Amino acid sequence: MIRLPSSHAAITAPLVASNTGFPGIPIGRSLLDGRAFHLSPVLTDAAVLPSTNSLALGGLGSGKSTTGKVRIRREILHHQHQAVVIDSFGEDNAGEWGALARSLDGQTIQAGEFTLNPCSSLLPPQVREQLVRSLIAAVEPAALAPQSTHALQHALNHPKATSLNGLVDVLVRPDEGRWPAAKLETWGEGVAIALSRYTEGSLTGLFDGQEAALPPTDLPILTFDFSRLDRNSPAIPSLMAAVSCWAEHVWLPQSTAVHRHLVLEEAWQILLSPATSELIQRLLKNSRKAGLSLDVLMHTLSDLGDGKARDLARLCEVAHVGRLNAEEATAVGALLGLPEWAVSEIPNLAPGQAVWRVGPSYVDIIETVISDEEARLTDTSVRRRQAQQTLTEETETETEDIEEEAEAEGFEEAETAAEEDVQRADDESLSDYLLAPAARNGHGEDVDGWDWDMPPTVIDTRHYDVVQAARAGRYSEAAELAVIGEREDIRAHGINSPEAVSWLSTRAKVAELGGSPDTAAQLRATVSRMGKDVEWWDQEPSKSTPSAEDLTPPTPPPAPTPDAGLQPGRPRRRTWPYVAVIAALALTTVGVWQKAGSDATADERQQTADHYKGRAGTRLTVNDVDVAVIAQWTRNRDRVIVQLSSGFDPDAKYLRIDGSGQTASGTRGENNYPKDPELALPVSDPLAEVTVQIEVGGAAWKEGTQGTVRTIRLSPADVAYDAETGEQLPRD
Repeated sequence: MIRLPSSHAAITAPLVASNTGFPGIPIGRSLLDGRAFHLSPVLTDAAVLPSTNSLALGGLGSGKSTTGKVRIRREILHHQHQAVVIDSFGEDNAGEWGALARSLDGQTIQAGEFTLNPCSSLLPPQVREQLVRSLIAAVEPAALAPQSTHALQHALNHPKATSLNGLVDVLVRPDEGRWPAAKLETWGEGVAIALSRYTEGSLTGLFDGQEAALPPTDLPILTFDFSRLDRNSPAIPSLMAAVSCWAEHVWLPQSTAVHRHLVLEEAWQILLSPATSELIQRLLKNSRKAGLSLDVLMHTLSDLGDGKARDLARLCEVAHVGRLNAEEATAVGALLGLPEWAVSEIPNLAPGQAVWRVGPSYVDIIETVISDEEARLTDTSVRRRQAQQTLTEETETETEDIEEEAEAEGFEEAETAAEEDVQRADDESLSDYLLAPAARNGHGEDVDGWDWDMPPTVIDTRHYDVVQAARAGRYSEAAELAVIGEREDIRAHGINSPEAVSWLSTRAKVAELGGSPDTAAQLRATVSRMGKDVEWWDQEPSKSTPSAEDLTPPTPPPAPTPDAGLQPGRPRRRTWPYVAVIAALALTTVGVWQKAGSDATADERQQTADHYKGRAGTRLTVNDVDVAVIAQWTRNRDRVIVQLSSGFDPDAKYLRIDGSGQTASGTRGENNYPKDPELALPVSDPLAEVTVQIEVGGAAWKEGTQGTVRTIRLSPADVAYDAETGEQLPRD
């Protein structure tokens, strides 16, 4: 999981507004400061968010589709929105959105099983013409000319044109009109041939039915599932054109929902088709007055080329970008106007994490938080996970066999070598060996030079380089280098090590140079509280390369005389590594015997540091309500954000959380779920556990009564305990 410090964002990109809050559904948590992230674009002030359209990008497995589904589900449950989904991808001949639609009492329309009649009498005349023109453009765009358009309009007014078959018959044998029948027949020949693809050709069964029925317009969610069709088939753009036209001219005027969503899964197929791109562009531009949000999901904007990609990016005020490769991340960042630090993090994002841009001024890194039920409803990687599980089991079996063989062989070799060296140690003097470390080659023979190749002189110039970059005005570069250095030292030495803590001082200096004195003071206060007030940022390296004096081997002491009890001239063998190992083992054994209670505490702290996640979460049932308790330590390590959430459990009526003298609560209203209460608790020790008390009121709870109370201990190593029993609780 990627966790950037809030100071990093504040220094590198003034666009970042991690303290900004948006109204609406919960989506997840910021990885910059740990706070909960909410957003319903339609509820956001138009001055902040001019349009409500959204764009989701990300590679396979990045979690963009899961986030999209979770957003739609929560908008329907919380705010009674409606959604129409064009779904063209899935597993086992089933679209991605089918399970979600069924759970919300929606409907899935399978391509080939439902026939959409473009000549239905339920459609207004102008809609019939627009829909038929879209079908023609999908297969033969050149067939639409002024004369052919007139022939089509003339045929659509004929009483026989109540189905696509009837329309083709009228085009082939037209009646007299303003123009002679012979001319109308000639003009209508091209469009008749194009439409015959749907009545006699490969696209038969999609639009040539006789019934006048249309898809329902009053369901919470309606998905058009095209996953069984060949993705290169002309049926895809034809169906998308028909659905888009129906959505614009039938669904939107007839829907009574407060707000609607048109979700385009694998949207590149729509936007690259001439038959549908015009419709989508018009919907995007008119979405605000139509009470519509277009939610576009696709892998990357490079699929569209520069022109359409730029138009789409300009018309979508909300964008979230999951993991992409570095080249694609750079291109997307340029189109969306993302800051450099955000672009650099895109290739490193984990599944479910995304860089979010909301409006012109908000950029953050958000991790989507989903419930177990949502995970089940949005899961689209069953086959891959099964393959990975099979491969993992096979690999583990092979690894165990190899390790057992290697362990057996290695033990025999080590045992033989130890016996030989113990015998050699009896004949040599260890003190003489240490006093006269003559240079030897790899076979233990004396040679000129050193026993091993001299390593290059390693001088840590990272802190100095970071501050020098900040002094030169390159604040973005300085902050990025500081984050990289801190991450490296945390992995190498531990989160509470002097090496890791020193980066807080370096970041404080960068913040100070970047014009953020409050951030600098906060970082220095954190260092002082930890008792490790070290500032390496201003230590200029004295050398970058070793001098000649450094490369000169030390002069060996004079050889001992025979009186010292040694045999001069006898080659000394390398026994010191084995003796050192034996000594180390002896010291370790003594340390274990002398272990005291204070050592146990230190070990526990070190174990927490080694497994530090900066968060903890548990999911449990309290008063017959499924709740989650989630704690997120901030990057500055001086606060922890603790939230109590009931998700969408219909039995939840009251939630309360207490800790460190603070209280937060939420009560269910008439038409909504209780607000998830959260506390921002100060911490003096970033490795210490945090204890909170939660109270949950279930279905029988009433105002003035007390719910069920539990006390929870939360460790930053992502472990939660029942404070009364000491039992470890299941992770969220």
